[in-house]
Amino acid sequence: MTLNLEAEARFGFICGMHNPRAARTIVELAESCEYDSIWVGDHIEFPLPLLDPFVQLSYAAALSTKLTFGTAVYLLPLRHIVPTAKQVASLDRMSEGRFILGAGVGGEFPNEWEACGVPRSERGARMSEGIPLLKKLMTGEKVTNPDGTFYRFDQLTMKPAAETPSGPPVWTGGRSAAALKRAGVMADGWIGYSVTPDMYEAALTRIETAALDAGREIDRFGTGDLLFTQIGDTYEEAFERANAHLSMRYAMDFSNATKKYCALGRPEDVAERYNEYYDAGCRHFVLDLTATGDDLNAQIERFGKEVRPLLSF
Repeated sequence: MTLNLEAEARFGFICGMHNPRAARTIVELAESCEYDSIWVGDHIEFPLPLLDPFVQLSYAAALSTKLTFGTAVYLLPLRHIVPTAKQVASLDRMSEGRFILGAGVGGEFPNEWEACGVPRSERGARMSEGIPLLKKLMTGEKVTNPDGTFYRFDQLTMKPAAETPSGPPVWTGGRSAAALKRAGVMADGWIGYSVTPDMYEAALTRIETAALDAGREIDRFGTGDLLFTQIGDTYEEAFERANAHLSMRYAMDFSNATKKYCALGRPEDVAERYNEYYDAGCRHFVLDLTATGDDLNAQIERFGKEVRPLLSF
């Protein structure tokens, strides 16, 4: 593989921070358990309550000087790219360059797209047009795009530029052929979601091929995975808890996906599954611990204390 993966594995988790006290608790827990990052999701409408991701992360970034913060994933085509570029550059500054923009096309909740006036059929095309513009706008240099299909503007200079000279890393999601090609052609990384280790490895191969075909020379390519995880005393206990949470979250029976895509069971079972994803090329694990409140905090601690010592990497 010639994607130049990161040398070391990193660990973060996805959560929601619904008020200042929750944010302080989560940041303190992440640092005390030696995680590298905190991630949040994004939806306008969702079965579970979600605050705006950039508002959450800007508050959390003020509470830590070492954690990285990311979105997994921000629905980039749902918004106009120009104000989004202003927000992303601002968050990159407020986090002192410790921000990863995980971006995706979403689409599983049609109502939020209709409410925002964005046809779902345009998601991929808006994403492909928007990412290069986003990167240019964050440099603080003058940008012109008079002939764009979705975003048209002339002689626009957005200041200040992002803290990171080239803008924060943009990691794209998605499993389709178009999404993987987009990652190889224009992204700084890819974050998997609902994929097996074999699917993950195959996806990186397709991304690599797209990058080579585009003539890209990539110094470092980020590889993440949003991995559903539940630690229990038995597989059955872990499955029951994870499946109940995921079925509620996605308002559907998630049983087959829970069996296929999750890391479940005793600490040694979970560690074995993580080893498989590492061997497939994942270097930044974003734990989705299929829990909320005190249960989530307990899972965060258990992974740090009981699973990480068992990993082979």
